[in-house]
Amino acid sequence: MAEVRTQSSTTNKVLSYPLNVWYVAAWDKEVGRKPMPRTVAGRPLALYRTEDGKAVALADACWHRLAPLSMGKAVGKDGIQCPYHGIVYNSAGRCVSMPAQETLNPSATVPSFPVVERHRFVWVWLGDPTKADPALVPDMHQMDSDQWAGDGETIYAPCNFQLVLDNLMDLTHEEFVHASSIGQEELSESDFTVTHDDGTVTVARWMFNIDAPPFWLKNIRDKFPGFEGKVDRWQIITFRSPSVINIDVGVAKAGTGAFEGDRSQGVNGFVMNAITPESDTSCHYFWAFMRNYRLDSQLITTQLRDSVHGVFGEDEAMLAAQQAAIDANPDYEFYNLNIDAGGMWVRRLIERQLESEGRLVPVVQ
Repeated sequence: MAEVRTQSSTTNKVLSYPLNVWYVAAWDKEVGRKPMPRTVAGRPLALYRTEDGKAVALADACWHRLAPLSMGKAVGKDGIQCPYHGIVYNSAGRCVSMPAQETLNPSATVPSFPVVERHRFVWVWLGDPTKADPALVPDMHQMDSDQWAGDGETIYAPCNFQLVLDNLMDLTHEEFVHASSIGQEELSESDFTVTHDDGTVTVARWMFNIDAPPFWLKNIRDKFPGFEGKVDRWQIITFRSPSVINIDVGVAKAGTGAFEGDRSQGVNGFVMNAITPESDTSCHYFWAFMRNYRLDSQLITTQLRDSVHGVFGEDEAMLAAQQAAIDANPDYEFYNLNIDAGGMWVRRLIERQLESEGRLVPVVQ
């Protein structure tokens, strides 16, 4: 690990997308026998399940006339039928039936992409299929662990995916964008550290002996009814290249040892985030809030999901406005503050991935 050094300015040019990586294409519950469309890193996909429940991702364009396969239907054990002229492809993308003829054209194929189901998500690999190692799926084990409970949603964000990464790597914006729920002035006043290695960036911030903001006061009272007094608060943000950010968050009764590792006098959550680029100016943002207390309470699960939905709705409005300003000022350079250190390292890691694929688009000057 090494401490980060900041730079003075960053171009606002959009980042291209690494392809030799796993992206979340959908929640596992979204994908069924009925094909659904989803564009990932500029590639339109048709997602569906075979009869035995295996998730499939094919290019969403028929070999014949490019009709969207997602408008078709699943047929047989693992096939999908084009809605236009009835050509059927198997899960490997090879044509197995053509209407009105017995001889199949051997070139009649559509790309099929590796798929892994893990952590309640369907992940897809759009790059070199020989490199699609399931072990490279980012760790989000809280999503399906019996030690954690929670739920989440999907936000369709009309902005470049890098803007969402920037937003999550610097949470001081909570003081201004989310003042009524999780924001407080101590966010900007507190120190933070930034560390990184070849595939991760971590930003850690602790705030000691402070008042709990409304969101966290409600949460700690869910575990300790009638709680009063000061808290120690933490935010530990971990980015895993190219588009997953897990945020370890919580509060504990001040001075009870949370910083040293004893969080028993507090409440702990993980904000799980997978940001999947769709186009240069749009992305799908999959998120969940997981907690390790009161695991049996569906009411708390629903309340937390709805609360975070409201918070992220404020982010969505800001990000959309930011993207509009970028589009209107294409030659403007971003300027960086100390708080941008984590986001700048994220950009560097994505650049290195693009460089390794021979697809680098310069972003940081």
